[in-house]
Amino acid sequence: MMADMRTPQQLAAQYPQIFAASHASRIRALAIGTAMLALFVFGYWYLEFSPTRLITGLHQLGWFIMLMIPPDPGSSLPTYLRAMGETLSIAFLGTLLAALFALPVSLLAARDVIPSVFLRFPVRRVLDSIRGVDTLIWALVWINVVGLGPFAGVLAIATSDFGAFGKLFSEAIEGADRKQVEGIRAAGGGRLHEIRFGLLPQVLPVLAGQILYFIESNTRSATIIGIVGAGGIGLQLAEQIRVLEWQKVSTLVLMILAAVAAIDFISNRLRFAIIGGAAQARH
Repeated sequence: MMADMRTPQQLAAQYPQIFAASHASRIRALAIGTAMLALFVFGYWYLEFSPTRLITGLHQLGWFIMLMIPPDPGSSLPTYLRAMGETLSIAFLGTLLAALFALPVSLLAARDVIPSVFLRFPVRRVLDSIRGVDTLIWALVWINVVGLGPFAGVLAIATSDFGAFGKLFSEAIEGADRKQVEGIRAAGGGRLHEIRFGLLPQVLPVLAGQILYFIESNTRSATIIGIVGAGGIGLQLAEQIRVLEWQKVSTLVLMILAAVAAIDFISNRLRFAIIGGAAQARH
């Protein structure tokens, strides 16, 4: 087969619609890139970005780091360990509570379970509304409702994660294989049998992996909401920063990093074990 020896000008003359579309797409891409660059520059100008302030701030940050070395908890180590345990408890209980409440609601938001858009739409919008409010805002709300302490932290994480889990769980259910459901229906099973024996066994490993990831993530969130009064090690961290005890601050930061790393390691092992066990069960 001979190669086409026509020049680009000849091809453009013969297929003007193709080349016109190419030019239009290039102009559109250039316009979008220019608009994004202009927005970026305007944002930095509007927010009063200053390289001088940044350099001065980095110098100040280096000074703070020098004050943190070496880490020294003093006589407060038992208090910090109890606060760390409180933070881990907030993250675990809040995540578990959110998952327990989100699972039945996610079934109502899944297209495979609720075909009617009129029933499914309001459930999804409620989940979107809850998920749209940050955990820190929920913490401030619950602190004013139930008072200061870890209970408010558990409720804040549970509320925020309820919206996120509802969306993630419903998407996992919608992505499940329909063959098992159809097999149970062909065998005479009812709607509840289809959900219990057709959908849930497929998605439970995925849901478990998501829950384990959120426990790890919520350890950091529990630290942040502790700063506003929801208990845990975040409260201790805010207090030590307030009194300028930088060596104690570095101790608390290292404790948080160690806890997050340990939870990450454990959750990864559990996720692989759950997914591997589910794969072996299918085969």
